[in-house]
Order: sequence, then structure tokens, then C-alpha cells
Amino acid sequence: MFEKVFKLKENGTDTRTELVAGLTTFMTMVYILALNPSILSQSGMDAGSILTATAVSSAIACFCMAAFSNKPFALSAGLGLNAYFAYTICGSMGYSWQAALTAVFVEGVIFIILSLTNVREAIFNAIPSQLKIAVSVGIGLFITFIGCQNAHIIVDGSTLVTLFSFKGALSDGTFRSAGISVILALVGVVLIFFMLHKGVKGYMLYGILLTWLIGIIFQLVGLYVPDPDNGFYSVIPTSFVSLPSSMAPTMFKFDFGFIAQHPGDFIVMMFSFLFVDIFDTLGTVIGCASKANMLDENGSLPGIKGVLLADACGTVVGACLGTSTITTFVESSSGITEGGRTGLTSVTTGVLFLLALFLTPLFLTVPSFATAPALIVVGFLMMQQVANIHWTNLLEAVPSFICITMMGFAYSISDGIAFGIISWVVLHVLAKDRSDTSALMYVLAVIFVLKYFLI
Repeated sequence: MFEKVFKLKENGTDTRTELVAGLTTFMTMVYILALNPSILSQSGMDAGSILTATAVSSAIACFCMAAFSNKPFALSAGLGLNAYFAYTICGSMGYSWQAALTAVFVEGVIFIILSLTNVREAIFNAIPSQLKIAVSVGIGLFITFIGCQNAHIIVDGSTLVTLFSFKGALSDGTFRSAGISVILALVGVVLIFFMLHKGVKGYMLYGILLTWLIGIIFQLVGLYVPDPDNGFYSVIPTSFVSLPSSMAPTMFKFDFGFIAQHPGDFIVMMFSFLFVDIFDTLGTVIGCASKANMLDENGSLPGIKGVLLADACGTVVGACLGTSTITTFVESSSGITEGGRTGLTSVTTGVLFLLALFLTPLFLTVPSFATAPALIVVGFLMMQQVANIHWTNLLEAVPSFICITMMGFAYSISDGIAFGIISWVVLHVLAKDRSDTSALMYVLAVIFVLKYFLI
């Protein structure tokens, strides 16, 4: 049945590989079920309702991805967009979460229109092939940074970011929580790399589970001591089954009257969601598709319309159920690295999101020091494509370098793409070289410049 529906042999995969890939992707992104309610509840929304809405809308979006494109991308509530929702719109701007949900809904509807009219596909195809490689490499740097942060290997410091201090953890008494978790994350990285070197099938998932198991042993013998106040929780599940909360407190809670009362603010809110979501999604799809060798000789992704439509539908469904923008997750690359190539991977991830509604205590116990190593290794694998950049051609190499560095240092896929496109157009204009630069690239560069000064 799976072969007929998902065309596994045609895509060079099999059922076991796809199921393992889907599980791996889910394990690296399950944190969103804990993090999204924590962030959005700051706006006054019901945390339990958010968790259920996040899981259900993620599952529906994953199913749409499989149905519309047969691609192995997974979706859930986007980080950054949920923070903008809670802390900017409902925080500093002082508007209700109902108004913010309305902006997300309208954004999603516009997304569907843009996807059906090929506008988003045209943007994807307009980006030069060298910049697409740079986006993939930049995402590798970005996801490595996320992994290092999640593992607490990299922490806040006087230089904005700094290496975790084992000496400091020994002196302030946090070594058996913070220090041990960092050590376990480093052990997980070594384990995954070793299994990758040995060609072990399912190495990413095995690495996560083995690191979690070592953490459980460390907690049982007293080497690891949970410290919830500082974000280091017990890694031993105390229960397995729970009933999902009702979505009634947030479902269809729109405030369309806000549009007429504050049209200017609404447009800014909506376009902020729209802009970030468009280019975060495009960047993620470029990076993951490049890693899976899905791009054709022209750098285009066959079937991208279905990918973008699924992403747009996910946003609309998420807004209706009561969560912020649903978008394609960069963690999809972990499942792709495991060999996921079809919609069966995304279906597996979606089913696990629904299962998580009843096994929330188990899935939320998976520690970040067990999943972070997978992200670090995926980052390494994605950054390998840096060798394919034409470093001797400065008109292509400099924008690629800017794209890569800004993506990591600005902590934003969309900003990396924006700076890459702006620098590409500026350099080619100065050099009077119009090769590999479409008219749409000039339009995008102008829009990006206006965005930074006006929005």
C-alpha cells in the first residue's frame, strides 16, 4: 500500500527508512509542544488549548505536505513568529491575542493565493543556484548554533555568546545539572558521528535514544540532578498517558473588527508574519531539498507548489485552531539525513504528533541534551555543500558568504536570504553584470531594503 501511495522505489527508499526518518524528525522537533504553549500563553491564551492546537495543526499540515507534494518535510508552529505574536503584538504593542490570530489567519489566506498563483514558486526559482547552495550551508550553521544552544554548550555571556564554563558550574554548584547535561550532549555528538562513520542505519535516532538512556542512568546514580528552576528537568518519565486539553478556549477566536479599528497596525502585523514566513519557508525548503538532492539541474524543486500550498494551509488551520504561524521546520533535515524522501516521512511525523496528545508526559521528557546532538550533526552534513560555492567568482562568493554568516549571526533564515539577495544585486549592478540575475531579484532586493527601513 505504501509503495503505491508514496512511490517509495521511485524515490530510492523503503517503508522502514521512511518510518525511521519520520520518527527522527519528530524527536528533534517535539520540543515545540512544550515551548509553544509556554510562549503563546504569555499573551493570555490557554496553555492546554495551545498544546492541543499545536499538535493537531502540525499533524494536519504534515498530512497536507504528503498529500500535496509527497515530500518529507514536517511542519509545526514556527519559533520566532510565536515570540513576535506573544511579546510584540500582545506585549509591547498591547493588542489582544484574538487580533494576532486574525493577522495569522489573513496571512495564511494570502499565502494560499500566492501559492496557487505561482508567486512563491517564482521567488524560489528566481534565487540563483549559488545563493541556494549558500542558503543550505547557512541553515547548516544556523541549525548547529541552535543545537549548541539547546545543549547549553553555547550560553549567554559578555560577548553575546560564549562557551559553557565547567569551572563556573563547579564553583556555583550547578555542575550536576548544567555541567553533566553539556557532557551528555557532547557524548551524544560523538555517538552519532561514530555511528555515521560506521554506516549504521537509523544512526540519528539511535543517537538520540542512547544519549537519553545514558542520561536516565546518570540520574538514577545521582550524577545528573534535575534543576527545573534553571531549565534542567528530570529525564525519567513519571507517567506515560494523558488526555488532551480542549481547544475550545482558542478555536476560531478571531477579531475581524480589529482590522477596521486599527488598519495600519493590522497591515504591519500581517506583513511581518507574511514576510518572515515566506522566506523562512523558502530557505528551509531550499536547504532540505538540497541535502536530499531533490533540486533539478536548474536548481528548481519539482512539485514545490504542493510544498508551499501545504505550508500555507497549515498556517490557516493553525490560526483556526488557536496557534501561531505553522511553517516548514528546519529539523526536517534530520529525517532527510536518515533517508526520508517521500510523504511517508511527513505522515509518520504527523501521526506521532497526534499520538503525542495522549503520551505528552513521555515525549516531553525527552531531554534537549539528547536531541541537540542530532541538530549539530545535521548542521555538519548541510555545511559540507560549502565546497560547491564558486569562491573564485567574487560576484557569487561574496553574497553567498554574507548569506551564510547573516543567517547564523542574525539568528534568522529570512534575514540571511535578504542580505544575500541585496548584496547579490548591488554587486552585479556595480559590476554591470546581469548574468544569472532575473528581474524578480531586483524587485526582491528593493522590497528587502524597504522592509528594513519601513516595517
